[in-house]
Amino acid sequence: MTATGDANALGRYLRARRELVQPDEAWDQGNRRVPGLRREEVAFLAGISSDYYNRLEQGRDRNPSEQVLRSIARALRLDEEATTYLLEIATRKSPRRKRPRRPERVGDGLRTLIDSWPLTPAYIHGTYMDVLAANSLAIALSPFNAPGRNGILAAFLEPEMRELHRDWEDMTARVVPYLRSVAGADIEDPRLVEIVGELSLRSERFRTLWARQDVKHKTTGTSLLHHPEAGPLELHYEKLLVPGTDGQTLVTYHAQPGSASEERLRLLASMHAPDHVGGTRPAGDQTRTPGRATP
Repeated sequence: MTATGDANALGRYLRARRELVQPDEAWDQGNRRVPGLRREEVAFLAGISSDYYNRLEQGRDRNPSEQVLRSIARALRLDEEATTYLLEIATRKSPRRKRPRRPERVGDGLRTLIDSWPLTPAYIHGTYMDVLAANSLAIALSPFNAPGRNGILAAFLEPEMRELHRDWEDMTARVVPYLRSVAGADIEDPRLVEIVGELSLRSERFRTLWARQDVKHKTTGTSLLHHPEAGPLELHYEKLLVPGTDGQTLVTYHAQPGSASEERLRLLASMHAPDHVGGTRPAGDQTRTPGRATP
């Protein structure tokens, strides 16, 4: 499934989520031709008619009330984020013709701030995970954190990411719901269409995860890495929305104080300090229009 202009985004979302719900023992488990709940079961649980629910899935009724949508959300066992997403796509208007997106720029103050953190890998990405700025330790941690790269394209398409991330399966399962959460109902945005289109063509795992239509804005957690120079690392990440921007996010990593990972991170920082011989250059121009850099 791609992020193209879809006149029945609501119906696709309902069907995807319905197929993920495991039927309770109260429902007949035999002779099921589709995974998850049947349409009539969702309608029963939501307290609406089967015919009305069918019209919603088929795109023949596009004006459900918020009360009906919330009832369906409960029937589909959606959490708060998934329910919010359901309400967004159900109420979004026909998209207007968009103006070209302006180049995303990182303020000088924020760029100076992350460059002053010698032991904290940090970078800033735009709405669709285009990297806009990064400090030298973030780039030393992964060259795909460099400005001009795109985090989700790298996660699925670069073999080095499988080698770096010991938790690659978990990492990719997190990043797709995160992308959908930051994109929201704006699935016609040209940059999102470009990213999802390329990934859908080149990655079976992405196609599978995107089709689930999971939505989760996970902003903190742990990454398990195996760095070619520093060795195994267990790093905690934080994602902080930058105020006053159109979806820019500051991503930082840190190790548990006193841990082996902290010592290895210090070693990596010493090897790649900007003035270290043979080390990583400073990030350079960070006001370019984001795009996918050539590997």
